[in-house]
Amino acid sequence: MCQEGGNSDLRPLNILNESHFIRMEDANNQAGKPFKITNVTREVKKGVVATSLEDLTSKVLEKLNIEGEITVVLEDDGTEIDDEEYFATLDPNTSLMVLTTEQNWLPSAPACRLNSDQVDDGKGGTELAGLVDKIFLEQLKEASGRFLCEKRQAQDAMDLLRLYQEKEAESGGTN
Repeated sequence: MCQEGGNSDLRPLNILNESHFIRMEDANNQAGKPFKITNVTREVKKGVVATSLEDLTSKVLEKLNIEGEITVVLEDDGTEIDDEEYFATLDPNTSLMVLTTEQNWLPSAPACRLNSDQVDDGKGGTELAGLVDKIFLEQLKEASGRFLCEKRQAQDAMDLLRLYQEKEAESGGTN
């Protein structure tokens, strides 16, 4: 101890070793991490604290009143969380989406806010119309692409069936 002019300057000495940090980390893991959970429509939002993916899954089934199997994905991009190692890397308050077997992840729709106090003077609104037109055109393009793909698949199936029938007719006539 050092004394200067009768006044002692005493400071506690904190010695932390590596095992202390490990114990603190274990204590944090035992308490769990908070997550923001939503359903596929993003209408229901719940907070859940979980220590593992299994713990999260059981709590989500209970909180959202879901029966059957579920898939947990990142709400932002739909990345599936299917193992404990990846689950352990998630930050606290990560937004997660819960999907049932027949549901698929979709990106959130852009927010479209209209102020009911504004009067339409007939001059503006082109930005919203352009946005709606763009979204509509993208949906129409995607739907027509699916239709054309399904039409091609049906045509290929018909061609294959026709070939099969011709082959059957040939082999039936030779036997």
